[in-house]
Amino acid sequence: MLAAMLAPAALADAPMAKAQAPGFYRLMVGEFEVTALSDGTNMLPAMKLLQGKPAGIAAALQGSFLQDPVETAHNGFLINTGRKLVLVDPGAGTMLGPSTGDLIGNLRAAGYTPEQVDEIYITHMHTDHIGGLVSDGKRAFPNATLRINRRDTEYWLSTQAMLAAPEQSKRFFQAATVAVKPYIDAGKLQVFDGDVELLPGIRARGAYGHTPGHTMFLVESKGEKLLLWGDLVHVAAVQFDNPSVTIAYDVDADAAVREHMRVFAEASKEAYLVAGAHMSFPGLGHLRRVDAKTYRFFPLNYSALK
Repeated sequence: MLAAMLAPAALADAPMAKAQAPGFYRLMVGEFEVTALSDGTNMLPAMKLLQGKPAGIAAALQGSFLQDPVETAHNGFLINTGRKLVLVDPGAGTMLGPSTGDLIGNLRAAGYTPEQVDEIYITHMHTDHIGGLVSDGKRAFPNATLRINRRDTEYWLSTQAMLAAPEQSKRFFQAATVAVKPYIDAGKLQVFDGDVELLPGIRARGAYGHTPGHTMFLVESKGEKLLLWGDLVHVAAVQFDNPSVTIAYDVDADAAVREHMRVFAEASKEAYLVAGAHMSFPGLGHLRRVDAKTYRFFPLNYSALK
């Protein structure tokens, strides 16, 4: 009885935090510091949206301990070259609901402010990659120059293309106009064509198919390479096992498959680091070819970066 009376009070009665730590992760690519920034997650109905044999898709999800719908990451990447601060994809902002739109908060947690961003590069003009450009109708990055592939601006900012699009796709065109117009009005939009060096050490590389101007960005410094490949992959557990699987959002599915095959093979052969917008945060790792059409993804080993 006495022992029970003298027992220490329970120490586990603090309230649960029920939130993750700030979503940022740093790595060095040569002399460049790259920070992966989480914009949050959303639930992706993979069985509905992925285009392939349903049995194979279901088996791949089950084999990776995933259930449908799949909680899918939204990642952006901040590149500090030492002279310029470049953001690749600013996230969804308020356009996809409360489970996304965390990128600016995580950018601040990583030690930066939106005002410090010099340039913004867009992989493509889907809502989850451009919604974060604006806040309350104004530029969320007031000092940044916005750079987008011309093929995407000519498509997504075209009234004619919007009118010709299926009804369920018109929202993408409307969101693109809302997100980009403040930068156009301020003279801050610069379009580029094809494969071109945007800054020393950062090169745009076309990977058309997901959208007309879908673009990857190759970061290279001191012989080290990181390929930011945007939406080349939406569900890694399925598409590395079977690169022929596409997604309903692909504007040109056949072209998207060709890019899967081309880029996967190159990344595996050259063994450079890759980063995906919708791969589990921080979305970084290497690819290795398993056989003629199958790849395995190896997530980047965690580093304390001290």
